[in-house]
Amino acid sequence: MKQNKVGSVMTDEVVRAEYATPFKEVTRLLADHRISGLPVVDEDDRVLGVISETDLMMRQTGAPGPHGPRRRLRIGALTAAGRRRAAKSGARTAGRLMTEPPVTVHADDSIAEAARTMAQRHVERLPVLDEEDRLVGIVTRRDLLQVFLRPDAEIRAEVVDEVLVRALWLAPRSVAVSVADGVVTLMGHLERRSEAEIAVSMTRQIDGVVDVIDKLTYRFDDSRIQPEDQALHGVADDWLRGR
Repeated sequence: MKQNKVGSVMTDEVVRAEYATPFKEVTRLLADHRISGLPVVDEDDRVLGVISETDLMMRQTGAPGPHGPRRRLRIGALTAAGRRRAAKSGARTAGRLMTEPPVTVHADDSIAEAARTMAQRHVERLPVLDEEDRLVGIVTRRDLLQVFLRPDAEIRAEVVDEVLVRALWLAPRSVAVSVADGVVTLMGHLERRSEAEIAVSMTRQIDGVVDVIDKLTYRFDDSRIQPEDQALHGVADDWLRGR
């Protein structure tokens, strides 16, 4: 089953900073390009870290007022997070301001993998790397959400072709497939329970699928039979062995 890759939705013209880029230049880049963050790279375009508006705010909130004395911080008493905030409050360059290590993805990762990483790490953008770990693009939450704009008819065609026919070796009409607003309903009677489980699981992985309503039934429950005792056949069984 073919899934869309990050490289198909990323922005390849990336606004970036270098380690020594001054604080004010970073601010100008964000303002001029109307973006909320950017990667920091070295001379080989390898990503060192990422700067967000939150990092800039740490710098501003930690700076003393024009007539106020600079506060002395008891570094030893600070937590790790507190020490990072203290360091950023006096940062003058992108390298001192950035958050590291960066959270990144590769251009050939699936959109689902990128979305999972973004959600788990609570970030709004991901630098995209090539096979040599060099920056080639950036992907945002908005970019990843484009996958859910796929037409229902296109999703249905992929379920029938990739899941039913190619994976399970079933006739296209052996399972009724309907799609409404990205929600796929599967209805039919299959030979084995494992086939029904695979049909549902593979359908969930298709780009643009919001949810799957499982109305499949089966004749034989093979869930308790060991793989070596089954008369396995077809691509679906290879998929089952790898679960």
